[in-house]
Amino acid sequence: MLDGVRIIEIEGLGPGPFAGLMLADLGADVIVVHRETPPLSQDAGSSLIDRGKRSIVLDLKQEDGLATLRKLAATADGLIEGFRPGVMERLGLGPDALHAQNPRLVYGRITGWGQSGPKASEAGHDLNYIGLSGALHYASMPGTPPFTPPTLVGDIGGGAMYLVAGMLAGLLRAARTGQGTVVDAAIVDGSAHMMNLLMAARSTGIFGLDRGTSILDGAPWSRCYETSDGGWLSVQCIEPQFYAEFLDKLGTAGDPDLAQTPDRAAWPAMAARFAAIVATKDLADWTAVFADSDACVAPVLDPAAAARDPHIAARGTWVEVDSRLQARAAPRFDGERPGDPASPPERGEHTAEILASLDSSQ
Repeated sequence: MLDGVRIIEIEGLGPGPFAGLMLADLGADVIVVHRETPPLSQDAGSSLIDRGKRSIVLDLKQEDGLATLRKLAATADGLIEGFRPGVMERLGLGPDALHAQNPRLVYGRITGWGQSGPKASEAGHDLNYIGLSGALHYASMPGTPPFTPPTLVGDIGGGAMYLVAGMLAGLLRAARTGQGTVVDAAIVDGSAHMMNLLMAARSTGIFGLDRGTSILDGAPWSRCYETSDGGWLSVQCIEPQFYAEFLDKLGTAGDPDLAQTPDRAAWPAMAARFAAIVATKDLADWTAVFADSDACVAPVLDPAAAARDPHIAARGTWVEVDSRLQARAAPRFDGERPGDPASPPERGEHTAEILASLDSSQ
């Protein structure tokens, strides 16, 4: 879909590289500018997050490296960077400088706190951003610490996905008008924006402000239950017809004590009943019980187990390439399964190739 689009990605951590991965999965020519010394969380070899990209190593502390990056930016449709506000400007690589040579450039900036505001220059991580934005509020059950799957709500959901959406919107406008833009993708903004679906539910009265008191985050039909072998079964049969099927499969159809009710005082006892019943079978048994049903029940699987699930396997969602388990590109187009992901490059693998192409274009 993005064949012919060139994106320059300045090496960083977390959401910026993930956004580059998504754009590369969609067919863009993503050139990642690697540092000579990798970040602490990465080794000197190839990184899965760089699959499908081309790699050039530049020293942005030296004028030669800066000059090469300016040349690259002049050939690009978009650029992604994830430094704290002001760093790229101090390098002479800020939006004004690069737009002066390439007005069509879509300049993507991904940070936790955003480019402006009292905390813009402060450090932070995923939990901090979604904690302050309100997105962490409903995580976990009452009486337990709020927590979410690492990186998914903040770095990826509120950060990388919004950066990609902003980049695509900017690319569309640039194609139409010839005018680039600056995308300020702040994780606090994106993760707060994702809350709007819950805010809409709250305005109807079906979702409250207190954690664990609503049909999505506290009801006995909307939580996970432990099986006899230590596995977990996810249950979220919100609609009456799905809840009725859940009770039928559970063997409790018609039990008046388990009738779906908005009475929150009844929920703890109902949840305790469900927990006791689920604890009588192992995860495989319950998976078989609820197979081919509309009870809205599914096992909680790790990625390797998920790859073996019949539905996930049929779609080929997870794949192992170069002995690395990874998910294929998403979304899909025209009903076709994406091919196997490309192998990630070694750091600097394409340096000579990219420099030669720049020289030949002069």
